[in-house]
Amino acid sequence: MNNLMAPLRAFLRQSLTQHQHRTFTASSTLLAKPTKLPRDDEVPPYPYGASQWYKQSNGGLYGMAKIRYGNIVSKKNEIKTRRRWLPNVQMRRLFSASLNSMIRIRLTPRVLRTIDKCGGLDEYLLGEKPRRIKELGVGGWKLRWMIMHTPRVMERFRRERVKLGLPPVQFSAAEEAERIRVLTKIKAELHRDKKYDFGEARLVAASSSKGGEVSEDGGFMDAKQRGASNSA
Repeated sequence: MNNLMAPLRAFLRQSLTQHQHRTFTASSTLLAKPTKLPRDDEVPPYPYGASQWYKQSNGGLYGMAKIRYGNIVSKKNEIKTRRRWLPNVQMRRLFSASLNSMIRIRLTPRVLRTIDKCGGLDEYLLGEKPRRIKELGVGGWKLRWMIMHTPRVMERFRRERVKLGLPPVQFSAAEEAERIRVLTKIKAELHRDKKYDFGEARLVAASSSKGGEVSEDGGFMDAKQRGASNSA
């Protein structure tokens, strides 16, 4: 008898699990929207881990900016009103010389000012100090990994080793094949119709930007700036 009822019990248990509305629970909902970004297994793990509190910063260059909480205190009767301050996050297009593409990404004005001081997006991403690595976050770490596989950056590393008197790096056949495969994948993602997307960042072809072009120093000039430079 038990053997005959076993399939019926399994069917009822599956139906209740799929369709029953949970009125109270201490765990997350079954259909909850995931907050974690899809992880690329080829990218090395970020040494400082993903942000656990302000998770949207994992998809852009936020420079460790998070929501700040505080109080507004009335001068008349000292009544406190709870409030919060959100980071000033903007969507900008920045040019990457190594990828030869415009990158549309969310960032804060402080990070944008640091990028200008460094001399471009690539110089900002290739910073080696621990503070810079912390500022990159998960999204910046992935962009850093992408540009480090481009021939332009690898040639730069080779010249630095020559200046330091170090022997050139000898890649094995397997390592060279893996590097070529990763570079081919990056190029395919840059040139396909649906542009590369990590979190809130998207790679946009330089030719599709609003009539703009790349300046000699690697910056981006719109139509007005180009006309001013031509008249000068």
